[in-house]
Amino acid sequence: MTGTDLWVVVPAFDEAARIGATLHALAAQTDRAFTLLVVDNGSTDTTADAVRAFAARAPFPVHVIDEPEKGVGCAVDTGFRHAIAAGARLIARTDADCLPGPGWVAAARAALDAGAGLVCGKITARRDEHGPAGRAFFAGLVALASAFGRIRPAHRGDGYLAPYRMHAGNNMAITAGLYEACGGMPRRPSPTDRLFLNRVRATTAAIVHSRDMIVENSTRRIRAYGVVRTAKWYLDQGSGPLTPDPR
Repeated sequence: MTGTDLWVVVPAFDEAARIGATLHALAAQTDRAFTLLVVDNGSTDTTADAVRAFAARAPFPVHVIDEPEKGVGCAVDTGFRHAIAAGARLIARTDADCLPGPGWVAAARAALDAGAGLVCGKITARRDEHGPAGRAFFAGLVALASAFGRIRPAHRGDGYLAPYRMHAGNNMAITAGLYEACGGMPRRPSPTDRLFLNRVRATTAAIVHSRDMIVENSTRRIRAYGVVRTAKWYLDQGSGPLTPDPR
């Protein structure tokens, strides 16, 4: 496989303090035959500079593009379409505050090459942000949101070809063909994951969940929102007066 066969897209906004760890995790992948694309969503810090410095020593091609339209959905959609135009057949996504496990890319490629259209993985809490109690709370929120999603009327109906199962946008991979066929990521601020999943479910049943695709997820939303507001956000109740992308 060549580096243009699979692209990894990372949307980023003011992540200079954190993106270095994400880049290190990507450099530690067992499968490094990919191209990395970081989409700078109007950062006011040195995020783009940090990525360009990494590019000089990276074990794979690295590109940085700008997306001035605010919103993680805008950055992701621009990045995916840029990768597809450059020849990507497969596209994976994580976020600039996440740590993909060393087998993440390999697991994504294996699932897509085996016939999946969309593959989603497992998210856990970053160990460097919270202790056992915080990580357990995060796991509980994810389980609760997943259960709520399965019974929510908006996620059920004859128009869907696959049952609902919550996935995290920061741990997913998709074929270029399916991304274009489903209409792509909604160009809006977070949350976008459920809307995107339902677009995919309305297009295909070829959705796979891989236990080998593991990403450590940031839990800083818990600190920014508090327990109750974080729970509401994960239950798709919005962020209220708070920004949907806490920094």
